[in-house]
Amino acid sequence: MITEPLYYTKYAAAYIRGIAMRHAKYESGSMPGDTPASEQPPLVLPSRLVEKDLHTLPAEDLEEIIAAGKAAGLKLHRFKSTYNELPRVRRVMGFLRSIEMESLLDVGSGRGVFLWPCLQAFPHLHVLSIDLLPHRIGLLNTVREGGIANLMAIVGDIRMPPVGLKTYDVVTILEVLEHIPDVLTAIQAAVRIAKKYIVVTVPSKPDNNPEHIHLLTKGALADIFNQAGCARLHFDAVPGHLVLSAALERF
Repeated sequence: MITEPLYYTKYAAAYIRGIAMRHAKYESGSMPGDTPASEQPPLVLPSRLVEKDLHTLPAEDLEEIIAAGKAAGLKLHRFKSTYNELPRVRRVMGFLRSIEMESLLDVGSGRGVFLWPCLQAFPHLHVLSIDLLPHRIGLLNTVREGGIANLMAIVGDIRMPPVGLKTYDVVTILEVLEHIPDVLTAIQAAVRIAKKYIVVTVPSKPDNNPEHIHLLTKGALADIFNQAGCARLHFDAVPGHLVLSAALERF
């Protein structure tokens, strides 16, 4: 029996349903180019588990979908609900619960460490994820196809934003800036996109990750945001990480 707190059940079930739908659509075996290799096992679900609105399925149906996915060899570790135990995720979620928002752009969603808790806590929030890696976007679009219609995902770079001015209430950039060579350009783009807030987390201590090319201190972040025209900054800290929420002046 698969129940919380093992998985974000609805999103794992949506992923599995999306794979089954793709296999039904591409019976010839020619799956879309953005389909992750982990989605290749053939999977057939009973029509009653595919045709109904995901949000109306009872818990036992969701568990049946997940059991079918596991039996097909699908990797569901991305949906483990241990993500909401991370202090930085809890702190960001606490901030988001304190504000009003209808839309959110999540930059570099990765494995969904923040995304799944966010979607679960705000089931009616319109969320766009952008990520540089097509296989990650493919996974998220599979979740969308499986029934999470308020999630959209596109390959994109925040430094060359694929969306227009003032299109999202909140922009989250979590564990991303330390990877980006030109942090100022990324923040300038986020300021143009966000209507209300930008939320950032970064490591606060040196580590051994070779992909981390910056250690962004409170002072460095404040200077970057000020250069981008955003001065209403609130800093917080959890073990190993800085958390910054920036309110836009025009809001």
